[in-house]
Amino acid sequence: MSKTLVTLHVNERAYEVAVRPQDTLALALRDGCGLTGTKVGCDLGTCGCCTVLVDGRPVLGCLTLALEVEGRRIETIEGLAGAERLHPVQKAFAECGGSQCGYCTPGFVMTSVALLRTNGAPSRDEIKEAIAGNLCRCTGYAKIVDAVEQAATELRQAGNEASPTTDAHRSGGSNDARLQGRRQPATARR
Repeated sequence: MSKTLVTLHVNERAYEVAVRPQDTLALALRDGCGLTGTKVGCDLGTCGCCTVLVDGRPVLGCLTLALEVEGRRIETIEGLAGAERLHPVQKAFAECGGSQCGYCTPGFVMTSVALLRTNGAPSRDEIKEAIAGNLCRCTGYAKIVDAVEQAATELRQAGNEASPTTDAHRSGGSNDARLQGRRQPATARR
């Protein structure tokens, strides 16, 4: 099957990637861009391991075709940390024990970042609702919720939102990331 050359804008960098029509965003990120932080757990959209942000909104990379996101702003786990420090959500996951084996962590972190960009002071119930599409078999979720709460507190104290970079990251986000249909490919939520 023939491939098409697409430009993916990932973490403020352009990548030219050759993709087949059926190639998912997760596959393009991992194999085409060399960004292996996005995990593929189920390939069915049920585990959330492949969650990335497209135009500020969480999407499942295993259900989103790479061709559908050409020209859109994609953020992965690799784009969160600065050169000298972890993103506050990443730091809180480490400090609170929010990850054990770590396989699901990138998806949880990206989902949490999207939540905190739209709701800087979520309740525990709002956090649970936001991460409901992500599965973890190790931690039992309490430490994950603790980590999101800690990150929210740190971000509020620092006067930041969940993005460590510029106002360019703030555009295009939804008005309520918790309620976005995360079980759908990116094009269903445009």
